[in-house]
Amino acid sequence: MNLGIVVYFLGCILTIEGILMIFPCVIACIYRETSGFWFLGIGCICGLIGWLMAHRRPQNSVVYAKEGFVAVSLSWIVLSLFGALPFWLSREISRFEDALFEVISGFTTTGSSILNDVEALSHCMLAWRSFTHWIGGMGVLVFLLAILPMGAGYNIHIMRAESPGPVVSKLVPRVKTSASILYMIYTGMTVAQILLLLAGGMHWFDAICISFGSAGTGGFGVLNDSCGSYTVYQQVVTTIFMILFGVNFNFYYLLLIRKPKDAFKSEEVRAYLAIIFASALLITWNIRGDFSSLLTAFQQSMFQVASIITTTGFSSLDFDLWPSFSKWILVMLMFIGACAGSTGGGLKVSRVVMAVKTGAREIQSLIHPRSIKVLKFEGKPMESSLIRSLGVYFAIYFVTLFVSILVLSLENYDLETNFTAVAATRNNIGPGLSKVGATCNFSFFNPLSKVVLMFDMLAGRLELFPMLVLFSPQTWTQALKKG
Repeated sequence: MNLGIVVYFLGCILTIEGILMIFPCVIACIYRETSGFWFLGIGCICGLIGWLMAHRRPQNSVVYAKEGFVAVSLSWIVLSLFGALPFWLSREISRFEDALFEVISGFTTTGSSILNDVEALSHCMLAWRSFTHWIGGMGVLVFLLAILPMGAGYNIHIMRAESPGPVVSKLVPRVKTSASILYMIYTGMTVAQILLLLAGGMHWFDAICISFGSAGTGGFGVLNDSCGSYTVYQQVVTTIFMILFGVNFNFYYLLLIRKPKDAFKSEEVRAYLAIIFASALLITWNIRGDFSSLLTAFQQSMFQVASIITTTGFSSLDFDLWPSFSKWILVMLMFIGACAGSTGGGLKVSRVVMAVKTGAREIQSLIHPRSIKVLKFEGKPMESSLIRSLGVYFAIYFVTLFVSILVLSLENYDLETNFTAVAATRNNIGPGLSKVGATCNFSFFNPLSKVVLMFDMLAGRLELFPMLVLFSPQTWTQALKKG
């Protein structure tokens, strides 16, 4: 393994994190909060350590798949460890494991929280908490690729390790240009949401934080009721942008280069929108008696459906009070997730569509053993290697999911709590049901359960394999031999 390039990446990540901590410092200056000094101090430490690790670029800058996985997983862990320090050192979150849980939830765009009173945090802490969503949404290493020319043509391994979905492709031949385009689209859409929320009368601080949460599909709010206090206009704008950020960013690139026909041919995007509207209509029918009008019921169901399928996690009401039919639709959406190549989590719509197609073909082959049918997705044949990797991913996904649930069951909470707590963290949703519902939090779990849930958040955001590679003895034995 090329350990030199891994260390170099970690140094660059720490340097970038130190620079990014300027944002909460600015917020602290605006609101005259002393907590901002912690961001200034930790930011300087990150910058110094990062410079020591990355001031000399290694001669061998080749990044293969193994280096890509290790660099990405370690970067997210290091990013979270330093990102949690201001919360802990300021004592606004008294226990380090809770501060780490909160920051990992932020960077992985999960939105699960251990806070009983969100509004008790200072503005700079709230700003950093929401900003972690925006940082983690597109991926900090994708940002690194956009600003640092690594050369050697192996950058795609970094992008594949960090970008969600079964298949990751470059928008243009150069990875650096692809990463730059992704961040331009991401930033432009974030600014558009901020402006629309400001136009609707939302306070500038709330507008920035809610937009960061929508863009990263994270879900940290600045109010205890999440988005419940906002106006219908503000909720509708947030709903629209949650859906938009759950779309594959290739779709927007095709629109930018004036190829709308190619954009709307996307099988995944069409399935994604169909699932959203079908789910919203079913829930509207199921909860229609709880609201004064059918339109209000539809607006609220659309908000929650958009929030859950995009794995954002905002809430406009306590959906844990909804009938079982509606709640379990939301649980199904937790697993489906958003589109591949978006900022959303979950299994991804593309995987679900491919799994359905594969299952249908197997049933057909049982009925007509001699028939030969070529499976296609997005107009391209599905190669046997892709189908095999799809099966492997599903197998590992559910095995690790059930192991996590088994560990949480040691605390003897009800099945709905344990199951949806793991589902919410593994799929980067945020809230679950029962004791981890929309009006609750994760503070009651013991340290072991929190560690498991933190692993689930990281594994879910990084699509399992980068985190699992860290636990493979071969990864480190080969590295030590070469070192």
